[in-house]
Amino acid sequence: MTWFIDHLGEVWDLGRQHAVLAGLPLLLGLLIALPLGWLARRFRWLYAPFTAGFGLLYTIPSLALFVILPLVTGRGILDPFNVIVAMTLYTVALLVRTVADGLGSVPGAVTNAATAMGYTPGKRFFAVELPLAVPVISAGLRVAAVSNVSIVSVGTVIGVQQLGLFFSDGFNRQFYDPIVVGIVACIVLALLFDAVILVVTRLLTPWLRATGARA
Repeated sequence: MTWFIDHLGEVWDLGRQHAVLAGLPLLLGLLIALPLGWLARRFRWLYAPFTAGFGLLYTIPSLALFVILPLVTGRGILDPFNVIVAMTLYTVALLVRTVADGLGSVPGAVTNAATAMGYTPGKRFFAVELPLAVPVISAGLRVAAVSNVSIVSVGTVIGVQQLGLFFSDGFNRQFYDPIVVGIVACIVLALLFDAVILVVTRLLTPWLRATGARA
């Protein structure tokens, strides 16, 4: 506890950087996965290659990706941009199937009713299909958030500033306090991400609360 208090400013700064490196790719990955998941759902023949193909991105070792990406992006190996790109790819890998399955969970009777009411495909997607798929997408997003917080810490191997630096610092000095603080900070950050996603999901699905209240 004494070590934590003495290094509170450093924990805060690295925690903020860790949150950006894990959170920004979460938003970017969701924006990319939404149209890809819709395509996989809209054209059935794309479902298998999309879900399997993008899923394979998650099998790439994070350290290898962090080292290779600077050669692709042309950025320095210490540039956080490379970590953001890598984490966005991992997020897309996790969410494409989730989005496709979430849209697939919308009852056909509901989409048919919306079409009969004159909804265009675009309006039906944003007004009917996507809102009803939010709970499924949210569940996948929570998994991706925890995964991102964990994987970002690997960036410490290439010198990117974030909470993972406490792990390497503690290991190099054979001093466990920074390791424990780093672990706890990552857990707290993951819980914060999870809480935010749950709150946003709750705000976007008011009918679920109404249904629960009637039950």
